[in-house]
Amino acid sequence: MNVAAARRTRSIIMFLGPLLHRYKSFKLPYAGGCNLGERTVEPHLSGLAYFGLEVKTVKGFYESTATPIKPRRAIVLSERGDTVTENLLTAAALNDGITIIRNASPNYMVQDLCFFLEKLGVKIDGIGTTTLTVHGVRDINKNVEYSPSEDPIEAMSFIAAAIVTKSAITIKRAPIEFLEIELKTLEDMGFECDLSDEYTAKNGKTRLVDITTKVSKLKAPHDKIHPLPFPGLNIDNLPFFAVIAATATGRTLIHDWVYENRAIYLLELAKLNANVKLLDPHRVYIEGPTSWKPAEIITPPALRPAVVILLGMLAAPGVSTLRNVYSINRGYEDLAERLNTLGAKITVIRDITG
Repeated sequence: MNVAAARRTRSIIMFLGPLLHRYKSFKLPYAGGCNLGERTVEPHLSGLAYFGLEVKTVKGFYESTATPIKPRRAIVLSERGDTVTENLLTAAALNDGITIIRNASPNYMVQDLCFFLEKLGVKIDGIGTTTLTVHGVRDINKNVEYSPSEDPIEAMSFIAAAIVTKSAITIKRAPIEFLEIELKTLEDMGFECDLSDEYTAKNGKTRLVDITTKVSKLKAPHDKIHPLPFPGLNIDNLPFFAVIAATATGRTLIHDWVYENRAIYLLELAKLNANVKLLDPHRVYIEGPTSWKPAEIITPPALRPAVVILLGMLAAPGVSTLRNVYSINRGYEDLAERLNTLGAKITVIRDITG
């Protein structure tokens, strides 16, 4: 394993669940990812302990010892997190008994993992709910083909791009089940769009639509905008409402209660002339509409706020420069090129040092 690369991702923590059935002992590098303040891994460790995994944190590694056992009772997660639910699902898949996971995340990536595991022969009851009953198997040795569904966060990125630049575009294959609260919030702010009839993703399960945005005049919402576990507004979509609020008339309160420091990065929008006031590490007031101005900004070490700044730059007349865009490239494929196909003018300068 490339340790340096592993430390740059959050997903390395998700190796714990699958590996506990394969190795008596192993170690993994500490999880990295976006710099969003303290992010506990305790729910992962306490949940996987039901399967006989003991983890010690030593000198930058998770040192793990596995003596696989069958959970004696239902596992109640202390946090309804996506990755912790996925970690326990992969552990439960090779537990040849029944595992019940309560307070599970029913979010889109968890559902996709469930659908994939079902193709491998693992029966799972309660997909899309907060209680999953996993009928595990002794061994998995099967060739399958599976297509994960489309990403609702990417779809929201382009919705926000259309709103901020006052553009009418069509976002195809948007997973509507995971965007309904976001669209309802935008509708209450005055956003207009057309939805196609629903059709099914390649996984045979997820509902998709095509969303055609209309140029709309937005107003600030009456209530604060805050995330909730699915089916609430997605935590990863919350930052897009900051740049959207900057285009709306009136004052909007954005409450990012999950992450300790992410709201602070939204202050970078002020460099583009947005009126942003930080109340505390979790809450910001944003008052619009904004008369956008170009600026030169260093990308913050957090994926969604970084994209939000890029979208604000698209709305600013003139030339803006966004430096050190690694965090964007880590979460999107060819985002600049795709925005350019919609009429943006983004030039990507590659760093020859890597």
